[in-house]
Amino acid sequence: MAEMTAPTIRTETVSAWKEEHRPLLDRAMRAVADREYWNAYEEDRAAYGPDAEKAGERLFREQLDRPFELEQPGTDGWVGPGGERSPFGFDLGVSYPHSRPEVLLPAVSGAAAAWAEADPWTRAAVCAETLSRINADSHAFAHAAAHTSGQGSLMAFHAGAAHAQDRGLEAVAQILSEQTRLPDRVLWRKPTGQGWETLTKSFSSVPRGTGLVVGGAVVPVWNTYPGLFASLAAGNGVVVKPHPRAVLPLAMTVRTARQVLREAGFSPNTVCLAVERPGEELARVLARRPEVRVVDYTGTSAFGEWLEENCPQAFVFTQKSAVNPLLVESTDDYSGLVENLAFTLALYSGRLCTAPQNLFVPEAGIATDQGHRSLERFVGDVGDAVTGLLSDGAPSAELLGAIGDESVLEAWDRAASGALGEVLYRGPRVTHPAYPEALFRSPLLVRAAPGANTTLTEYPGPVGFVVPTASAEEALRFMGHSARTGGTLTAGLHTTDVALMERAERFAREYGVHLSVNLTGPWLLTQSSVFSDVHGSGANPASNSADLRGAFLTSRFTVVGVRRRIRETG
Repeated sequence: MAEMTAPTIRTETVSAWKEEHRPLLDRAMRAVADREYWNAYEEDRAAYGPDAEKAGERLFREQLDRPFELEQPGTDGWVGPGGERSPFGFDLGVSYPHSRPEVLLPAVSGAAAAWAEADPWTRAAVCAETLSRINADSHAFAHAAAHTSGQGSLMAFHAGAAHAQDRGLEAVAQILSEQTRLPDRVLWRKPTGQGWETLTKSFSSVPRGTGLVVGGAVVPVWNTYPGLFASLAAGNGVVVKPHPRAVLPLAMTVRTARQVLREAGFSPNTVCLAVERPGEELARVLARRPEVRVVDYTGTSAFGEWLEENCPQAFVFTQKSAVNPLLVESTDDYSGLVENLAFTLALYSGRLCTAPQNLFVPEAGIATDQGHRSLERFVGDVGDAVTGLLSDGAPSAELLGAIGDESVLEAWDRAASGALGEVLYRGPRVTHPAYPEALFRSPLLVRAAPGANTTLTEYPGPVGFVVPTASAEEALRFMGHSARTGGTLTAGLHTTDVALMERAERFAREYGVHLSVNLTGPWLLTQSSVFSDVHGSGANPASNSADLRGAFLTSRFTVVGVRRRIRETG
């Protein structure tokens, strides 16, 4: 139900936050305009102080094996414990409040009324304060990310904390820029035969309505923050529906947002958490509610397509399955290529949506600065590099990350059995001395024929398909076919041929694929620079929009103008 009493906005608190966060917001708006390197939140774990890591782990542990209190409307019981199990081998034991959708959604809509009336700078300052507090607890968020998604500690700190926070701030800055593009008020005078026609015109940004953010299990915070903070900054209430295996990081996010809203004098129910019971299919129920006007989703193509087809009342933004290729034609830095590719294949068990799956290599081999390399020699060299990376105990396990998804383990076992083709490389067995029950799977490289079914759909886990081709042109044709049918987010190219680079760029523009050329240093095909790179394009089935560009932003609000005629005298 709607809020019964109007909130009292604490103007002194909000004014202090505006003053404190104005330089950060101004800098973020410049960053998204010039697209040069900048980050708002420190990615170096040591920068948070000598005791920050231990304090973060302690905060994370304090939340385990107990109810997660939120005091939300419509609560009718608890979900868990038992839904979340760390891929590193232990149950989190957290239970979360369950809210009835028919109560929760109207409550969020009612609570957001005062939030919608606030000016864009007020909303941006409240969002910036929320992100600031989340950033202060970055180590705790990193532990929550690691023990729900299986990320190694360094990646968890980046994808589950600092870089995700940058993504949230980028969304706030983009919305603020869009909502302050027009003046609040203008005096409009047009000369006529009788003198002047004079009007005052005012322009107001009006939010669309409640946003629903449906989180995934792989990198839930990094993927969720753009939609969450874009909708919130635009003036909408937000319901966050996490994946059942990765609730804690988003529950912590919602709790912080509710605390900040309360301190500012807004209703905390402007942001709520929606946790589903086993078999409830809550996302389907919430997404079709009339209050929901914006849906953000990251996950499998099947459910993403269902959302696109069954939610006519809402703007639906989806990031779905992707089949990403890498074409290796030639190189002038063979060692750098091999090292970069090995690290890319091993990082987080190849589970990132930007990780390469299909490795296109000429049947005749590749020209390098170290001489000709046959296809077999190239695969062997990459395999040796992967083996070297994964033969170092705990650091190797941290790089690879643990897997807690049975379907991924089953898919890996099937590929390892040879059922999908000849296994060209199988990585070493990896264990973590601190987590003996954790399950790890090293990368596999499997030979596949061009156009094989396995190369046209996303295959889960650390399985790469080596696709021998007659020529680079043939490889580009197959890459285009895969992008059109299965969807592609990113593609990679290694070549010394300038003409091939140009043809690959034409492929990228035609199929809406972000292209990386000759990455041989520490920057990986899987990495995305916040405030600079664009994630997704909306031009092929992997996504229906580009994150933090165009319709992704402006569909969350509209602009209403009011004109008043003024009679001039004299």
